Amino acid sequence: MKTLTFAITHFSVAFTVAWLLTGSIVVGGLVALVEPAVNTVAYTLHESIWERIRRKAPAAPGPPVVNGEFQT
Repeated sequence: MKTLTFAITHFSVAFTVAWLLTGSIVVGGLVALVEPAVNTVAYTLHESIWERIRRKAPAAPGPPVVNGEFQT
C-alpha cells in the first residue's frame, strides 16, 4: 500500500510541476508518465555503480567481537 501511495504521489507531483511550468495538460501527463520510468532506469544504474564501488573498497574494520558480543 505504501508503494502504491508513493507512486500516486510521485505521478501527481510530476504532473503538477510540468503542467504549471508549461500550461499544458498533455505535456504534464507525458512528463508524469515518462519521468518515473527514466528515473527508475537512472536509479538502477546508480545502484549498480555504487555496488561496484563498494566491492572494490576495502572492508571497513568494525568493533572487535568476542563470544558474539561487541567490545568497546
